Amino acid sequence: MVLFRFGWRLALRFVVLGSASAVAVVGQSVPPTTMIDRIGAYVEQYYARAQSILAIESVTLQPLTRDLGPEGFARRLVYELRVEWDPDADGPDPNVVRTLVSVNGRPPKAGDEPRCTDPRGISPEPLAPLLPGRRVNYIFTPVGQSKVQGRAAMMLDYRSVRPEPPKVEWRDECASIDLPGRTRGRIWADAESAEILRFDEHLVGLVDIPVPVPQQRRGAPPYMTIERADMSIEYRRVAFVDPDETLMLPARIDNLVIVRNSGSPRLRITQMFSGYRRFVTGSRIVR
Repeated sequence: MVLFRFGWRLALRFVVLGSASAVAVVGQSVPPTTMIDRIGAYVEQYYARAQSILAIESVTLQPLTRDLGPEGFARRLVYELRVEWDPDADGPDPNVVRTLVSVNGRPPKAGDEPRCTDPRGISPEPLAPLLPGRRVNYIFTPVGQSKVQGRAAMMLDYRSVRPEPPKVEWRDECASIDLPGRTRGRIWADAESAEILRFDEHLVGLVDIPVPVPQQRRGAPPYMTIERADMSIEYRRVAFVDPDETLMLPARIDNLVIVRNSGSPRLRITQMFSGYRRFVTGSRIVR
């Protein structure tokens, strides 16, 4: 799944990620049904627990040169973040819900949000396709074992069953883009617990997005081309007390997007997560 926003004049926006160390080692593959069933069961438990957790998300949006070096000033945002999901409802996938805390180190003011490239206030949670009821749209293939953070990990590649037409929603100079079925990636899961350790995804092939006539009349090109959209999520253990519990939660997300003919043709987005807190009752939060 690739879902992002960008503007032909202002900039581009999306969620894509970058790096975590993984060293390949020799090992036997786990049968695909067994592996994906275990991972799916873990993801269900993960979302059930994640709904009681708050975090601080620090986002850096850095324009890039042609050789992918930094260009100009980065935009820095801080959000309070939580996950929403109703497992009993036949409705939307789990979503990340954000509340803006600061912009470039100061409290937000009118006009600060949202820019085209800023994270959405509500956006899809990336592990949702692994839930048992949503896996029918993907093909999963075991590819052996590796080590991540010193832990033995199962590797599972995935791709969509079929590509679908891009879904584009324009608002002024910003476009919300959904590219269903046009990505593939790899999951690293703990060999014993099935905890997700790393999650990578990238765009398969170029995608042309027509620009509406009103924007063309104001100087926009007829098409923008999404050339690259890479995402990588690194998960780390986070310990909670009273009651004691340790969960694997996102630590870092690295995103790289390249869109020809857009206002921000090359952009790196880094999301860092800290300050995890947990609801233990309706009115009590503990770290």
